[in-house]
Amino acid sequence: MITKNTQAAQPEERSPKQLPLEPKASVAQDLLKLLDGNSRETRQLLRETLNDPAFFPDDDASYLEQREITLELTKRIGELGVFQSGFAPDSGGQGDSLPGVAALESVAMVNGSLAVKSGVQWGLWGGAVDQLGTERHKEWVRKAASLELPGCFAMTERGHGSDVQNLETTATYDPETDEFIIHSPSPSAAKNYIGNAAAHGRAAAVFAQLFTPDGERRSHGVHCLIVPIRDEDGNPMPGVSIGDHGHKGGLLGVDNGTLMFDHVRIPRENLLNRFADVDENGKYSSPIESRNGRFFTMLGTLIRGRIAVAGAAGGATKASLDIAIRYGMRRRQFPGATGEEKHLMEHRNHRRRLLIPLARTYALSLLQNQIMERFQEQTSAQASGEWSVTEPTKEQMYAAREMESLAAAVKVAQTAHANKTIQECREACGGAGYMSENRLTTYRSDADVFATFEGDNAVLIQMVGKNLLTAYAREMNNLSPWDIVKYAANTAGDVVSRRSGFTTRLQGMIDVVSDREKSLFDPDYQARLLDDRAKNVLGSLVRRIQAARKQDQIAAAATVDKAQDHMINAGWARIDALLIQAMVAAEEQLPEDSEARMVFEQLRHLFFFSTVVEHAGWYQEHNLLPAGRLKAARAAINDLVDSLAPWSMVLVDALGVPHEVAEVPMLNDAGVDRLEA
Repeated sequence: MITKNTQAAQPEERSPKQLPLEPKASVAQDLLKLLDGNSRETRQLLRETLNDPAFFPDDDASYLEQREITLELTKRIGELGVFQSGFAPDSGGQGDSLPGVAALESVAMVNGSLAVKSGVQWGLWGGAVDQLGTERHKEWVRKAASLELPGCFAMTERGHGSDVQNLETTATYDPETDEFIIHSPSPSAAKNYIGNAAAHGRAAAVFAQLFTPDGERRSHGVHCLIVPIRDEDGNPMPGVSIGDHGHKGGLLGVDNGTLMFDHVRIPRENLLNRFADVDENGKYSSPIESRNGRFFTMLGTLIRGRIAVAGAAGGATKASLDIAIRYGMRRRQFPGATGEEKHLMEHRNHRRRLLIPLARTYALSLLQNQIMERFQEQTSAQASGEWSVTEPTKEQMYAAREMESLAAAVKVAQTAHANKTIQECREACGGAGYMSENRLTTYRSDADVFATFEGDNAVLIQMVGKNLLTAYAREMNNLSPWDIVKYAANTAGDVVSRRSGFTTRLQGMIDVVSDREKSLFDPDYQARLLDDRAKNVLGSLVRRIQAARKQDQIAAAATVDKAQDHMINAGWARIDALLIQAMVAAEEQLPEDSEARMVFEQLRHLFFFSTVVEHAGWYQEHNLLPAGRLKAARAAINDLVDSLAPWSMVLVDALGVPHEVAEVPMLNDAGVDRLEA
């Protein structure tokens, strides 16, 4: 832990040397390679493909027309084969989810509806059948991959939202006909907000409580089954009621709808039986004994979905920054002392409002890449048999739970940042930014739902905090509030010292060294400061709920609920620590003394100082940074945005946004050419 500050002399806090006033376009290519990560070929393919006006939403079309346009565009994107790469090799894929997730981010830079519809078809519907099914479902997977069979992912219900374990829809086995009966027992069991349901879906991966005639009348838990919802002519199947959510606040090209089932019969073989099965006599079996273990294993499809949504949010953010920063470099306004109008980016406040979120966008992009790569490592290990899905070791169980939490963390961080940043971009472009023709309002409305899509951010950030509290508990994502209290109270010191389940990648760099010997510009020290806040917030959370260990379960649950805000703060503090670690690790990939590294270093500083200043009160309250150093941090932010401003076009070129994105009316006559590498 960082030692508390005294009034002893601190190292002189000086901003790095100002960057050259003449930027080099070649730096954009170096930074682009860094941000592309291991998916460079896929991203480049999509950049070239999507650099076509036909892929952009038509705001003049009705939402019904946009749905049909989006379907045709989905077929075009499907021909590239990148989204299908995540399917298992024996299903026609490569077992590599990285290209599909990277492609989703790229598509979202151009068309949010197209990104979501593609994600529903190949990530959720096709992914569920591929990951949860067996050999008997291969034909379903093939048809999903080719888009011969458009489908839905029917999990969310009107009355339950994120509470998947308590879904009401039932799947009851009838041994006399060898069929499952799918039924919605009440209006609150209606499947809500289902993409592809209102117009195009012909089958659905339906999550339901599974009942069999063997034993007592008790659900075996939530399972997934394939349910046809339309015939080949597009008519609802018998017993299936389909509703249309109609015009939404965004993503108008996605046909979201509702599904209800009135004793719909499907063959027994439609149960996706990789982790549980029912024989013709109605006997239930599963290689995973634990009901909760079975549940969380089957929900593995959500992990990739959340990472994908994070990427889509990141894509929309990058496109918006691309437009807004280019506008700021071209739009003239407000004559200064010389009597000549200045470009908007010549005003410091404008630089701050766009370059600070740009720095965080870089950090999020790099963390996204790290998490995608770790997820792929785990899925590859499972596919090869190196990692047993049904009988994982304790270490593998821990890694799986950590992966769930990391996916939740990056989803929350990317989507929250998208909504905040895209709004800032819109405002930074004034009235022009409010015109639909300039695209920012479309990005803003399309990204809005990402905050609640694939898991409500308010719920997921608590999952991150919960993982911090229960990092080494055997059933860490299934603990009741009472269990959380018992575990946290008894192992507080261990939880904090072990960083609570998140791997601190830079631990070898973060030595025990006095903060008085370190500059705020030192990368090791920056990582330590943000990591220290994460540990301290967690430690105080543990102490806050510790008194509940002597309470009964109801009182203990109330105590944990009262600390909900603290748990959320712990989750956010850990996210910031992960982001700075991602930036420092990425910086090591750039050649020392290169111009690209000099520019990236200043982006890292800008992210770090803006984060510390945002939490300045906390650092002073805990006597970790004195007022003088925080004052220096505030001054450094101004120095950094001034230094980076001439490089703004290079920085947005490095985001890899297709050129066509910036072909909007408010930029067409501004007279500043795009920098080319």
